[in-house]
Amino acid sequence: MGSVILNLKDSMQVKILSKSLIKPSSPTPEHLQNYNLSFFDQVADRAHMPLVLLYPHNSNNSINMEQELEESLSRVLTHVYPMAGRFTEDESSVLCLDQGVTYIKATVNCKLVDFLAQAREYLGLALSFWPDGIMDVDDTNIFITPLMIVQVTKFECGGLAISTSSTHVAIDGFTSFTFAYEWAKVCKLGIPSKEINFMSFNLGTLFPTRDLSKILEPPVDEGKRILSKLIARRFVFYEASISKLREQFSAAIDSGALIFKPSRVEMITALLWRSLIRASCERSGHLKRTIMSFPLNLRGKVNIPEVANSFGNFIIEIPIKFEPGETKMELHHLVKLIRDTVQQTSSTCAKATPDEIVSLVVNLYKESYAGLEWGRDNEVENFTISSLCRFPIQKADFGWGNPSLIHFGSRHSQVFWLNDTECETGIAVQMDLQETYINFFERDHDILAFAKF
Repeated sequence: MGSVILNLKDSMQVKILSKSLIKPSSPTPEHLQNYNLSFFDQVADRAHMPLVLLYPHNSNNSINMEQELEESLSRVLTHVYPMAGRFTEDESSVLCLDQGVTYIKATVNCKLVDFLAQAREYLGLALSFWPDGIMDVDDTNIFITPLMIVQVTKFECGGLAISTSSTHVAIDGFTSFTFAYEWAKVCKLGIPSKEINFMSFNLGTLFPTRDLSKILEPPVDEGKRILSKLIARRFVFYEASISKLREQFSAAIDSGALIFKPSRVEMITALLWRSLIRASCERSGHLKRTIMSFPLNLRGKVNIPEVANSFGNFIIEIPIKFEPGETKMELHHLVKLIRDTVQQTSSTCAKATPDEIVSLVVNLYKESYAGLEWGRDNEVENFTISSLCRFPIQKADFGWGNPSLIHFGSRHSQVFWLNDTECETGIAVQMDLQETYINFFERDHDILAFAKF
């Protein structure tokens, strides 16, 4: 089997057939042609965020499949019109003149079933399906790159890889995943453009841009943008393993040391974080201070009803800190730290005004990501665990069923992506880590006891 994997790893080639622009099916009205970015867009990572959805060949794949994909995308863009626009020169807004989304057609010289079998060990193979040219996008050209790029790659068996890449400058994970899910629904059901209405476009009004030079330190140069340094792996916590993991917390709950029943995401986050701390210790020879960044989608968590489905960036990066000698390593201590930190930030946001929310983001950034004690100390390890559980992306059905595999991007920093398994009883984890961390995880006793690679 190893030689087969090696052969595919070396021989798989994606051939680009065509590139075009897909424009909204109806012109964007004049009063909507300037979409203002928000404060949250200003502080977002300047990167493109790829997403790959893999679908097996299905008898429902009609002969007009390619046409249906393009026409449904055009109809959806009539609603999410900023995606078809371009950034203005001053980088403060999007000019929505229906310039279009880049649409790429491609083929790959292998069958999906072979790819899936080998991707279990070489998940990085999925990078081959990222939209063509997206790896060349960086700080120097992010604002002249289309906001959304789509690539449809056909396998020899008729299966498809549908990949999107959206600019994080204007689009967060919620927006990107909601777009993919709704596009799939429009394609499957043939929904006309006049009935498409799933997002609002008000964050630029509620959270206008600020003069960041007066409130934020320049970002730390973390040297993160070398993609080849990161390796992707995927493993799964099945329902039985999650129940087994929950037993680890029973004694703490019975004794009163833990006064709540942790969620699946909290338990797995604590387990992953502890393994990361141990891996860091093995690398350096001593326990190091660690910041675990936990992105929190603020939609539905603030007292502003009109942002429940807003387009754009509306997340807050919650820093959860491990301090050697102060933070205990037992799982129930880590899970309590995670719950308390997230709940404190969430509770503050729930009753805050827009200006107070902005101040909270600024203070968190100054204290944890840019401050001398944590953000500018090279001895501090930084990781992100992003929970995408309960997001609808697993059910993005274009008419051929749910995706067989989902691959997330950006590969600009070390990240764990958590998402529901297809049956929704387990949690799949994609980790993008440096090779030394990957090697540790593949033999870590906690991971081997509860997860299946």
